[in-house]
Amino acid sequence: MTMPTPLWTPSEASVRDAAMTKLMQAARTRFGAPAGDFAQFHAWSVGNREDFWSLVWDDSGVVGEKGERILVDGDKMPGAQFFPDAKLNFAENLLAKAGEGDAIVFRGEDKVERRLSWQELRAMVSRLQQHFRALGIGRGDRIAAMMPNMPETVAAMLAATSIGAVWSSCSPDFGPKGVLDRFSQIEPVLFIACDGYWYNGKEQDIAGKLGEILPGLPTVKNTVIVDYLGRAGTTAANLPNAEPLADVLGRHEEKPLHFERLPFAHPLYILFSSGTTGIPKCIVHSAGSTLLQHLKEHRYHAGNKAGDRVFYFTTCGWMMWNWLVSVLACGATLLLYDGSPFAPDGNVLFDFAEQERMTYFGTSAKYIDAVRKEGLRPMETHDLSAVRVISSTGSPLSPECFSYVYEAFKKDVHLASISGGTDIVSCFVLGVPILPVYVGEIQGPGLGMAVEVWDDDGKPVTGGKGELVCTKAFPSMPVGFWNDPDGAKYKAAYFDRFDNVWCHGDFAEWTEHGGMIIHGRSDATLNPGGVRIGTAEIYNQVEQMPEVLEALCIGQEWDNDVRVVLFVRLAPDVTLDEGLEKAIRTKIRTGASPRHVPARIVAVSDIPRTKSGKIVELAVREVVHGRAVKNREALANPEALDLYRDLPALQG
Repeated sequence: MTMPTPLWTPSEASVRDAAMTKLMQAARTRFGAPAGDFAQFHAWSVGNREDFWSLVWDDSGVVGEKGERILVDGDKMPGAQFFPDAKLNFAENLLAKAGEGDAIVFRGEDKVERRLSWQELRAMVSRLQQHFRALGIGRGDRIAAMMPNMPETVAAMLAATSIGAVWSSCSPDFGPKGVLDRFSQIEPVLFIACDGYWYNGKEQDIAGKLGEILPGLPTVKNTVIVDYLGRAGTTAANLPNAEPLADVLGRHEEKPLHFERLPFAHPLYILFSSGTTGIPKCIVHSAGSTLLQHLKEHRYHAGNKAGDRVFYFTTCGWMMWNWLVSVLACGATLLLYDGSPFAPDGNVLFDFAEQERMTYFGTSAKYIDAVRKEGLRPMETHDLSAVRVISSTGSPLSPECFSYVYEAFKKDVHLASISGGTDIVSCFVLGVPILPVYVGEIQGPGLGMAVEVWDDDGKPVTGGKGELVCTKAFPSMPVGFWNDPDGAKYKAAYFDRFDNVWCHGDFAEWTEHGGMIIHGRSDATLNPGGVRIGTAEIYNQVEQMPEVLEALCIGQEWDNDVRVVLFVRLAPDVTLDEGLEKAIRTKIRTGASPRHVPARIVAVSDIPRTKSGKIVELAVREVVHGRAVKNREALANPEALDLYRDLPALQG
């Protein structure tokens, strides 16, 4: 059997100079760990978690008091405690490596461009810190933000976490019910919002939405309105106890920052599940665990360092925002973009990459597929010589898109497909800069993460598909869920399937190279004739066809079994006729298997997705079966669900 050829292989020099290589050497010197082979080093990191995480703390230069104990009750999930004696402050660590030049570069879709030096960022954080203290806000209080991905959002988060307050955010495109479904559960004392935002060439004023939201948040005592459209003063004047950010900043002179050092497990963020099947879960992540996990991923897996210029296309309602901003702890520059990545056209992010000498270009699999279908070839139109890593997440990156990146973006680049989730505010599997990249594969598991694939009986699977699990405790497990005092909801979410083992809900398989392929969410897998099929396997085939822009697949309960139903959004002027249906079925049969071939193919004009761009198979499945979708507010385009109701094609 011939081994497939890698799409990319790191140079000897890049392997030698990689932070991961240096970490391996440090582990060998200090603990006698194996060095030179990633698989062996990963096994050591899992088998020696106390030594490994202690080394990450030291090598990353975490600011704080480490304490004597590294891991207590390490065999318990949940229940393990990492660094139980440590004291640190998240914001202090993100601002510790402040250097020369830009801390943040911001671009808005409305052509706004702004730069903040490290000193200007610290000054804004100082003034906001003073304001929060003047309001009586302290450790454990919640600050909620409905904000674009802009510098003020980062500064407000740093000010909040500097005093031990808990930060939670969403993007301003959420409707009032979606905001209240989230923030009303956590009872914030302060609300921060913009006066509006831009999207797809249009100005979006949100004053009316704010007038609906604030009465539903009775615990909010004060509101700060951030100017983006030039209407902060007017917006604030029409809301109770609200004032523009400019007035807040103008009241305070910059003073030295004070950082409150708190326990490792002190709450930092409250993130929310997508909420497409019910009220969103409030997932609480701690300061120490988020910091340490993100440092590990940014420094060693992504290779980010001081002086780098790091970008991820995200909103403040997606965990990738929380992941992105942590790169400040490496001394890197944050490159922020807010708005549509296709306004005015699909080159806007490549323009940003070229002009700002971007070193890390992070985006979604759907974005890469969209620019592929537009026929863009940025390597021919843009200077991307500074880009070292292109990262993709949000959904599985198809083999076709892996090849496209190297054909059209850049030939010599580390393509890092990554996968994890809001549940862990980080990754289970991701890029490994010292290993080759193979088509369709995530390179490997995260260091310190005991990732396995199990069958239904809880036995490891090496040559097939199964459940992605993590068999040993890791730092970035949530502290718990908000308003879940006995931990019952938390335990049910991850530990009911396999006792004392984290079951993540992804359908996955290992490859012969030690990489991983994610085939979709376990709860969205299809089960015709009792055979489990991942939806991503179908998308990988059908979305290669130029006639199909995107697809969504569900299992429909039918005749005491499940039949595969494929919905397709077609290219302009394309009709789903008998010939195209046959071509789609042939493509799936030959590229995947006869088991994957849909029983029904239906053309639709839109596909529903979450605010972060993920398609919602479960919500469509509920509509097709005539069941209510509990939380339409979680969707970016909830009206699209109506396209799937009472379809004649699915009645016979």
